[in-house]
Order: sequence, then structure tokens, then C-alpha cells
Amino acid sequence: MQVTRKTFDEVMVPNYAPSDIIPVRGQGSRLWDQQGREFLDLACGIAVTGLGHCHPKLVDALTEQANKLWHLSNVMTNEPALKLASRLVELTFADRVFFCNSGAEANEAAFKLARKHASSKCGAHKNQIISFFNAFHGRTLFTVSVGGQAKYTQGFEPLPGGITHLPYNDVEALRAAVGEQTCAIVLEPMQGEGGLTPATPEFIRAARELCDRFNALLIFDEVQTGNGRSGTLYAYEQFGVVPDVLTTAKGIGGGFPLGAMLAKADAAASLAFGTHGSTYGGNALACAVGLASIEEIASPSLLANVNARSEQLREGILASARRHGLFSGVRGMGLLLGAPLVDAWKGRAKDIVNAGMRHGVWTLVAGPDVLRLAPPLNITEADLAEGLRRLDLAVAELAAAGPGGG
Repeated sequence: MQVTRKTFDEVMVPNYAPSDIIPVRGQGSRLWDQQGREFLDLACGIAVTGLGHCHPKLVDALTEQANKLWHLSNVMTNEPALKLASRLVELTFADRVFFCNSGAEANEAAFKLARKHASSKCGAHKNQIISFFNAFHGRTLFTVSVGGQAKYTQGFEPLPGGITHLPYNDVEALRAAVGEQTCAIVLEPMQGEGGLTPATPEFIRAARELCDRFNALLIFDEVQTGNGRSGTLYAYEQFGVVPDVLTTAKGIGGGFPLGAMLAKADAAASLAFGTHGSTYGGNALACAVGLASIEEIASPSLLANVNARSEQLREGILASARRHGLFSGVRGMGLLLGAPLVDAWKGRAKDIVNAGMRHGVWTLVAGPDVLRLAPPLNITEADLAEGLRRLDLAVAELAAAGPGGG
């Protein structure tokens, strides 16, 4: 059967608007579509394929496990799940791990844990979850409610209650809102959908101090910043602050659906037998790939490449800004960087993505005013240079037409 973009409109629910391009093969940092056109991938399927496409160690892990055991459910457990959980405990602050299939499910588990922990320890009155405007935590009803973007909740009311949204990086607003009723503060160390805005050290420290004072859980959503993307295995390492709970997905499976909630033992104990679950969570295939992925990402050489390529990418964006005047600068961490648009070009980030595709490079947006770049963590200096060259051609094309051009 030959499929086209038209096929999508005929058979799929219309909640997406995918590109006309249909990739059919990938290798490393490159993709090829149905017509054989090549693209440099500076998007990684929204920061997921962190080791590029078809990484040989991930392919080997999947193939080996596929010939052993695929699925059991959590009536039993399996070796790959226990091995991956043990490795995550060794590499992080966590004592316990809960596996699921996505970032939304990891956050759903974390939010349920926060409510259950507070209820068990202090009573039902302690149920306030504090989150932040422009946050993104997933697309389930609970996670869009905790996320701070009204566009994702409109039409789905009534929403779960007990959630307070505050300005991100506003220490005074945070201090004013937290009290004995607070069960958790939930934050991204760097807001992804919110425009690649990193937290300030003062903000992170204040959140930790307030959680300690009021016996609340500090939850870090590292679905996008985790798994080497920020330049360390998890971004919390760069702030000198340890959360009670951390959620991860995207890059942990290198493209195989996998998510996890990591927690300290005291908090984890509140999710006692029967309180939460997932049929697919801890799937043997996913965890085998996840272990291979984490071992590769945690290597010092890989993380060194992330930081070296981050500097190269920053310099390339700033050089483009000087040449063409579309970007006002660059911000972010590691290989998750944003290029905010100058006032005259605000609202046109998607136009840059589309122009990039015409020139053979795939990028993303982080809202309408910020271009997002999330290349493979192991991308070579040469491939990144080529990706920047193609992106610069796209930006030059738009600049020549001017802000009012097509």
C-alpha cells in the first residue's frame, strides 16, 4: 500500500497537522523521505531520538530482547525492567522507580503520588499542587490541568481542582503561595514548550527550601531536559538541588516508548500495592532498549560531546542573528536551545521550520516566537555544521523576503 499525506486525512483523527514530508528511513543524524530527499535532523522527534536514528547498540538490544521475551505485565516482572531500574537508582538521587510509556504517564504518576503522600501523612486538606504558567506536563486531563497553558484545557472542563499556577522564576510569588495546604511544587528545570526558559538557581533553591519547610514534595519534570539533553544526565545536577520525585521519558528509550518516575523511598512508599499501575509499564522490550540508551548517554564522552556541540550550536545561531537579524539571541541548556525571534518576526517561528525543511534541515518551534533546536546528543561537529549551513540558507531566504513576506 502506498501512503501519502492525503492518507492521514482519510484515516486519522484530525488532532495533528503533520508535514507533507513522510520520512521512511533514518541513520544517525539524517533522515530520508519517500522521494529519497535527505534531511539533517535537528529535532529528534521532539528531543526523543537522542542517539540518532537506528543506533547500533539500541538495535542490538531490541533485537536480542525480541528473541527472548516481549511482555508479561506487572503480575510478574522481568530482567530488563529490574536492570534498568537498578541502573537509574545507581545514577541518580532516586531509591525507587515506576515505569510507564510516556512523559504524560510519568507526570500523572508523580501528581497522584504527591496527593496520596500528603493525604496519607497529613490528611485530605493538604492537596494543593503548585505549577507555573507556560509549563507543559502532558496531555492527560490531570497533566494539562497542572500545565500552565489554557489552550490545552479549553473545552475539556471541568478540570481537576487544587492546582495553583504562578509566574515561572518568580521567587516572591512562590513564597507567597506555598503553605501547609501545599502537597507539591512541580517545575521543569527549563520550560520546553514555554520557550526554552531555564530556571534561575534562586528559583530552584527557593522551591526546595519551601518544600522542606512545608513538608511538600519537589517534583522535577525532566521529560525533555533529562537523559543527557541538558549536558548532564539530568538537569537537576547542574542546580545543586535534589528533587523528591523526577519524571523522565522522551530520550530515555531513544525512540522506543518508555517513561519513568523516579522517587525517594519515603515518597515512593505512598504508592502502595494497588494504588497505581500500567499494563505496559516496564515492558521488557522498552526496558532493554532503555538500558542500552542510558548506558550510552551516561558515558563521559557522550556528555562531553553534548557540551561541545552546544557551544557550536550557540555560536551558529548567534552568527545567523548577526547576518540576518531574525533572532534576538539564544538560550537553553546543552542541546536543547531556543532562538527567540526579534519583534518584527514574532509569530513566524513555524515559517522558519518550513523554510528549513525546504533546505533539508528539520527544526522545531517552542511557541510561535522561538525556534527550538534539539539535535542528537552524539551529532558530529561536521553534521552540525552542515545542519547550521542549511538552516542559515532558510533564514536568509526569509530575510530576503522581509517580515511581511511569504
